Amino acid sequence: MATDQTTGTGVARIELQIGGMTCASCANRIEKKLNKLDGVTASVNYATEKASVTGTDLDADALIAEVEKTGYTAALPKPAKGSGEGSDEEGESAEDAELRTLRQRLIGSAVLAVPVIAMAMIPALQFDYWGFASLALAAPVVVWAGWPFHKAAWMNLRHGAATMDTLISVGTTAAMIWSIVALFFGTAGDRGVVHPFEFTISRSDGLGHIYLEVAAGVITFILLGRYFEKRSKRRAGAALRALLELGAKEVSLLRDGQEQRVSIDELTVGDEFVVRPGEKIATDGTITSGSSAIDASMLTGESVPVEVGEGDAVTGATVNAGGRLVVKATRVGSDTQLAQMAKMVEDAQSGKAEIQRLADRVSGVFVPIAIAVAVAALGAWIGAGFPLSAGFTAAVAVLIIACPCALGLATPTALLVGTGRGAQMGVLIKGPETLESTRKVDTIVLDKTGTVTTGKMTLTDVITADGVDRAELLRLAGGLEDYSEHPIAQAIAAGATSEVGDLPAPESFENIEGKGVQGVIGGHAVVAGRESLLADWSIHLDERLRAAKQAAESEGKTAIAVGWDGQARGVFVVSDQVKPTSAQAIAQFKELGLTPVLLTGDNQAVAEQVAAEVGIDQVIAEVLPKDKVDVVARLQGEGKVVAMVGDGVNDAPALAQADLGLAMGTGTDVAIEAADITLVRGDLRAAADAIRLARRTLRTIKTNLFWAFAYNTAAIPLAAFGLLNPMLAGAAMALSSVFVVSNSLRLRTFKARADDTSAPAPAGSMPAREPVNA
Repeated sequence: MATDQTTGTGVARIELQIGGMTCASCANRIEKKLNKLDGVTASVNYATEKASVTGTDLDADALIAEVEKTGYTAALPKPAKGSGEGSDEEGESAEDAELRTLRQRLIGSAVLAVPVIAMAMIPALQFDYWGFASLALAAPVVVWAGWPFHKAAWMNLRHGAATMDTLISVGTTAAMIWSIVALFFGTAGDRGVVHPFEFTISRSDGLGHIYLEVAAGVITFILLGRYFEKRSKRRAGAALRALLELGAKEVSLLRDGQEQRVSIDELTVGDEFVVRPGEKIATDGTITSGSSAIDASMLTGESVPVEVGEGDAVTGATVNAGGRLVVKATRVGSDTQLAQMAKMVEDAQSGKAEIQRLADRVSGVFVPIAIAVAVAALGAWIGAGFPLSAGFTAAVAVLIIACPCALGLATPTALLVGTGRGAQMGVLIKGPETLESTRKVDTIVLDKTGTVTTGKMTLTDVITADGVDRAELLRLAGGLEDYSEHPIAQAIAAGATSEVGDLPAPESFENIEGKGVQGVIGGHAVVAGRESLLADWSIHLDERLRAAKQAAESEGKTAIAVGWDGQARGVFVVSDQVKPTSAQAIAQFKELGLTPVLLTGDNQAVAEQVAAEVGIDQVIAEVLPKDKVDVVARLQGEGKVVAMVGDGVNDAPALAQADLGLAMGTGTDVAIEAADITLVRGDLRAAADAIRLARRTLRTIKTNLFWAFAYNTAAIPLAAFGLLNPMLAGAAMALSSVFVVSNSLRLRTFKARADDTSAPAPAGSMPAREPVNA
């Protein structure tokens, strides 16, 4: 992915990979440091470990140096080439190495800490001088396994800051030092000394009690929590990695008529390459030779292969399910649809919702407040006449329980999983602020052409005159219309081909501007078009054909009259076909509490016919393209929160005006750019899935934040009042982070309702052909 981009306004954007962050307060510190630079706006995401920096005059080296001043590492991310070699694998191995080191520390810590905890909890195991044995086992845990915490705490201290590592390091080191003093200078190391494990704080005399189980147990539990958190964060980002890895690694280039197998990186715009059955299409391009069926399920979630032929556009990473194709590359590298999808998902995951900024502000002040509460608790216990050890234990418990880790993970992990799951389903959420919009939306405005309907003219009915063979009518009229480029003519030719097979070629052909076509085919003088064209040849429709034609036109459809050899032979009815899944989509919108509104430039009769077919009650018809934005603004003025679904250039202003814009990915780049959510598939049900997914992601974020806030709010007073053993505090703190990440991972099970058949499909006498590049 490109890391340095310049927008049309001259504002540059740089993305940095941040290393060494251990909690949300680390991310907050780096963000504050970067934002102090002139003309710089930075956002640091703890879950993705990335900083997104925008400004007018950015210097990557200066930004990296600024991050390093805070004690963390920063680097420009290596580009994802999609080749499967090089940088991609190096990035994976670095993550694997980090996980492996963490796992080693965790295993070593657990092996040594379990006996220490067991001896502290079970008086029967407390043999003579058992405290010294505990010290021998606990010391490596605190010093070696806990070294990353101590190192980070020292680094933060040098920079005048305090983070979660400070809390853990101070708490466990204090417990260790206290225990050493109690063993060597107090009564805790005397022969025969035992003490039972207590869930609350012991009020015993100061130097007769050791806290080695606290020091060893806290570090083990927090390492365990951090290990699961790290693993879960990798699983959360798996959807984006899978998306990047979808692309082909090699390509068969055509050079001087010879195939040459090369790396995908060597492919340039204009190159022709061969795609055999079963192979992935290497990049976006146009078919120059061959025909096949394309399986786009990995990219769009659409399970039905699409028929393609010469001249059709194809997308990189889709699979050639049929014959041999020769494709000319039109977009490569970061310009391809796959790369743009991945970039959009990555940007969404790196962004911050307003709700996350609140959490960041809270976690930024949490650590200093926790230290102040710990000191206050220590003073209060001593002031109340309790032993120093009791006050000390309460202070340690406060330090350990107060870590705002779960708070920092609540939003980004849910966003990471939610947007990744959306990408797998062909739903691209542009940014975290989109989630807030989906919660409030109550009205959904649907553009008709290309959104509710296919946007392609389709032959929907054939009415024959008495005594005329349907197959002959289709063959003669279809063969003649096949020579015309007009969309209506092509719809008739396509419908005839699908029913009777190959069409005959006309012996002569003439296009009559604005009226229709005429020519000689199969020995017959055939004419097809308006009724007036047939009248010019003294051919008149009988009562049955005229009634059928008028009935079709009253429904907003187009009727084409056909005649030959001086007689009217039939009427073809052509219309823009409603998508088979639109009725199901409307039913799903209503289930979500949305009021669907059909918006179109077509006449009222056509609009109401389509609306009735799919179940829409409210229709706004005969609207000029430039007035669509005014319709959306009027609805908003009535107090409605409006979502808009569209696909054309003329929909872009309305998509931008709407509170939530959804663009069909089969539409134009302008519409996609203006929208908040892009639906890669041309299926309206994906819009319902997108809204459901966004709402569920937002619910998950709120559940996570409630848990994190409630946990810290309830646990700190318990610790301060001596109702929580420090070791249990460590376990609870680690489990809170694991809970938040695990709750977010539940979004991976979100299912699209594309296979829901509860709503009826619209009826039609002839099925619509699958669009070639949907």
